[in-house]
Amino acid sequence: MENTFTGLKPGRLWHYFLEICEVPRPSKKEDKIAAYLMKFGKEHGLETIRDGTGNVLIRKPGTKGRENRKSVILQSHIDMVCEKNADVVFDFDNDAIQPYIDGEWVKARGTTLGADDGIGIAAQLAILESTDIPHGPIECLFTVDEETGLTGAFGLKDDLLKSRILLNLDSEDEGQIFIGCAGGRDTVASFDLESEPLPEGYIAYKVSITGLKGGHSGDDINKGLGNAVKLLNRFLWNASKKFFIRISSIDAGNLRNAIAREGFAMICMTPDKCDDLEKYARAFEAEIQDELRTTEPLVKFEIAECDLPPTVLAPDLEYYLLNSIYACPHGVIEYSRDIPNFVETSTNLASVKFRDSKIVVTTSQRSSVATAIQDVCDMVASVFSLAGADIEQSSGYPGWKPNPHSEILRLTVDSYKSLFKEEPKVLAIHAGLECGLIGAIYPGMDMVSFGPTIKGAHSPDERLEIKSAVKFWDLLVDVLVRID
Repeated sequence: MENTFTGLKPGRLWHYFLEICEVPRPSKKEDKIAAYLMKFGKEHGLETIRDGTGNVLIRKPGTKGRENRKSVILQSHIDMVCEKNADVVFDFDNDAIQPYIDGEWVKARGTTLGADDGIGIAAQLAILESTDIPHGPIECLFTVDEETGLTGAFGLKDDLLKSRILLNLDSEDEGQIFIGCAGGRDTVASFDLESEPLPEGYIAYKVSITGLKGGHSGDDINKGLGNAVKLLNRFLWNASKKFFIRISSIDAGNLRNAIAREGFAMICMTPDKCDDLEKYARAFEAEIQDELRTTEPLVKFEIAECDLPPTVLAPDLEYYLLNSIYACPHGVIEYSRDIPNFVETSTNLASVKFRDSKIVVTTSQRSSVATAIQDVCDMVASVFSLAGADIEQSSGYPGWKPNPHSEILRLTVDSYKSLFKEEPKVLAIHAGLECGLIGAIYPGMDMVSFGPTIKGAHSPDERLEIKSAVKFWDLLVDVLVRID
């Protein structure tokens, strides 16, 4: 791949980020990136391990005179969210991400960039390769499947890591140092797919909602973004009552931890209602464009006549599906009573998919309060239970309890102030971080999380701010120098 980042500093950080973009790394399919890391470690003469879960650990001794300083873990995840625009042809299992510079940002052509957490990986490799950065012993931990199940962190053994200080490199707001995060669970509702032959004399339409930003279901849940599942279902619910449409299929949203940004459905109806449906569709588009004009200026709603499907949903199933999705909550449930403007509890209506003989509705819940996670999970489950769906809830992952008296926090704050002559914000984050799980496996682990500014994570609008990546690198290097 042509060197997109020629001239950007620090050179080795961008060199490795570009190399990482060339290696496919979907969640649960990390063998290619793991092989790349294993090869890197061995080529540099470093102790390199891949554990039974698939995580990679590379150890580097301290530099001369610092061999006996405290050991520190640098940690990132090696999988990425694989989202693309509907009109983009791209195979995440085999194709290289195509990054480019747009002003002050690095973006990708039509897909997620993978800066979450490719920039963290790149920083680790640049540190491991370096010969001019003083530091104590380092363990670089690269975990698998953070985005879809935290499998790598769940699978860590309590005897793998030797260090008791951890720098998590998976945050997305430069100038902010995180010392806590939300825990979370998934709630999945499944309906038996009951269909019947399409009645004679019907015509079919494809219904589409596109142009939404999507985003991270933790970081972006309070930003007033549109949800394609909710908006599409709103149209279908009303059209069902007004025009007696029959639904053949729905395909809306994608990943459990992303706000749904596109949705499609196939509907059928008698020809005498078509003019009224098309008129209502135009009115509906104007309606949602007006509602979302501030946060979603590019939202589009379209219907177009299409080929007839062989079947439509059974009437009872259609009724219960549309009503339960309409009733299902989405967004912020509760703000913190202790931290101003901090989201405490939320839920994300992530996707509706037709899978073989099932209709699967996937949702995810987050909270920094353990009992509140259970409450909001039960809230969502109750809606779909009333509709007759089968409910499955994941075991979830724990939150990370803030420690404002942390020694590595004090050191990192001092480093930031010294480098940039300003005070960083010390916060907890509503998104999930692997620190909660790592802290449960290694009690007493002293941890902070920081990173560059990444906007639009988990969507094709993902972008990495170049100047913030430089500050992220400078902070990381200075913190390593300071650890004694």
